[in-house]
Amino acid sequence: MAQEHILVVDDDALILESISELLKLEGYNIDSAATPERALKLMEENTYSLLMTDVNMPNVNGFELLKLVKRKYPETVVVLITGYGTIENAVEAIKLGAVHYVTKPIIDDEIKLIVARSLQQHKLVTENRSLREQLDIRYSFDNIIGQDYKMHKLFDLVKAISDTDTTILITGESGTGKTLLARAIHHNSSRRNGPFVEVNCGALPDTLLASELFGHVKGAFTGAIADKPGKFEAADGGTIFLDEVSTASPALQIKLLRVIQDATFEKVGGNKTQKVDIRFILATNKDLQREVEAGAFREDLYYRIHVMPLHLPPLRERVGDIEILANHFLRVYSSRLGKDIKGFTEQANLALQQYSWPGNVRELENSMERAVILAQSGLLDVTDFAKPIRDGTGVAEQGTTQILPLKKALEEPERLIIKRTLEECNWNRQAAASLLKINRTTLYMKMKKYGLETPPEGSEVAEQGA
Repeated sequence: MAQEHILVVDDDALILESISELLKLEGYNIDSAATPERALKLMEENTYSLLMTDVNMPNVNGFELLKLVKRKYPETVVVLITGYGTIENAVEAIKLGAVHYVTKPIIDDEIKLIVARSLQQHKLVTENRSLREQLDIRYSFDNIIGQDYKMHKLFDLVKAISDTDTTILITGESGTGKTLLARAIHHNSSRRNGPFVEVNCGALPDTLLASELFGHVKGAFTGAIADKPGKFEAADGGTIFLDEVSTASPALQIKLLRVIQDATFEKVGGNKTQKVDIRFILATNKDLQREVEAGAFREDLYYRIHVMPLHLPPLRERVGDIEILANHFLRVYSSRLGKDIKGFTEQANLALQQYSWPGNVRELENSMERAVILAQSGLLDVTDFAKPIRDGTGVAEQGTTQILPLKKALEEPERLIIKRTLEECNWNRQAAASLLKINRTTLYMKMKKYGLETPPEGSEVAEQGA
């Protein structure tokens, strides 16, 4: 049996010794205290899974000790023991956070059972805390990786609006991280302790999607053998994330508009109006304004959800983040797969920078997992990646496939990388040099070499700071 640490408190020396000895024989690590003051001193010096304390003690009684412990040591579960038990006291003990309220005389088997159940409760409390910490880390804004100036502007906006109930529309290509951003917004809001419910509107036919969202009453359609709550009910008090909202039919769009505007709806086949408290986050990989112009998306719904639009740029438009993300995923999968991989060969780095990543961050992550699995050395080589990445398939403005001297062959990829970085930085040389991790003079020489000194006509050029 694991050495669970338990503290027993009782001013009756006989009972204190009896309970302590019984639990020691069961294999627990036991400390004992004859006074609450001594108990608090021990709790400052040790970590206890369980505190068992008598209620009727001089100076500080068991209820007062319970309050102090729950405030200072919330993960320690508490059992109260008393010789004068009443229903009122039992109710009060539970309200204050005790997991059990036991009356004397105490039977050995009863104590063993109560301790076992209380320690199970402690395990659940600890696991819940660990899960909350993992969620906080995973969905921290610091964990959404990106040093591109577009991502910094996005993060600043997201931090400003997360702790509001403003409806948010996230746009971006598939694989850019819309779901991750939606979860981060929820976990950094005052609704973090409420549910986060995700619905992929494109994954279900329209009739099933309506039932999934609104729920249905018994007999609403063939197969509806019982009432069923929908996702809106499940999200009450939290956040609902409607992904690929552009796929919803016009009829369903009307219903969505009402829920978002009034927070009210009826179940499919029902006539009882229900009200919910929900924060709405929606996402799409389509240009909704064009969908409105084409008649495929309702204009009124578009303007209702377009309150706070957030756009996630594709990976090919933030070239400077490719290396950062690749190194992040390398650390994640090296640790997960138990491999000691330090980095990338020069050829692998170049291949990752050249590739246009049509599947965005999701494709990069999957590619890194594959490469780590296949790696045979301490550095990832270009041969560890899939053929499209090795061959440069999908590279924007791809040059000739003719075999050239290496120095000459590397010029075109270098020109493309510099050009894309300059475009991303609005031709701000200082910002581009910083992203490329070269000094400004070197960047200027390369710009001159590749004919990139002058921005294309019509470009929005930032101040150069020169």
